Amino acid sequence: MGNTAGLQKEIGAISTFADLAPIRKMIRSCIQCGTCTASCPNEFAMDFTPRRLWRMVLMDQTEDIFESKTFVLCSSCYFCTLRCPRGLPLTEAMSALKQIATRKKLPKFKESVNFYSCFIESVRRHGRVNEAEFMTRYFARLKNPLIPLRFAPLGVRLMMKGKISMLPPIKQARPLESIFRSVEALEERK
Repeated sequence: MGNTAGLQKEIGAISTFADLAPIRKMIRSCIQCGTCTASCPNEFAMDFTPRRLWRMVLMDQTEDIFESKTFVLCSSCYFCTLRCPRGLPLTEAMSALKQIATRKKLPKFKESVNFYSCFIESVRRHGRVNEAEFMTRYFARLKNPLIPLRFAPLGVRLMMKGKISMLPPIKQARPLESIFRSVEALEERK
């Protein structure tokens, strides 16, 4: 992929050996068979196949990895992990790449980070996602008033079919709060 100065500066903050070492350890016995790629339902949209991404991780090609959108498009379906003949934790490795991009606050992944954080905030508050609140918060974080207009026709169709409601959620106790606190405590220990 291209060598842009801005991305090199962003990625320069990533200590390739330290950050990618656990991921390399997870996939070091990869035999490059391609089963992960053949199993992936999102492979058609990825710029690199999962097999090629694993090779880039093993070769420590950090810049190319973080220019890629392959790991962001992983839907954590676990097909690759279940079908891997070596039993490698490929879904966990994809998740680890997402975590690095999130921790390093790489601008290229800001939109994805905002999407997932708004989703989780809604689930934490209501015990399930409240679609109207979730999308309102997400679009507000993007700070671009034109983006919601692209999704307006879809939103209207979903409301007409009763799939989403514009009514405010019913106020209730936070049913999942103890689970979220437990996860936060576990993450602090890492």
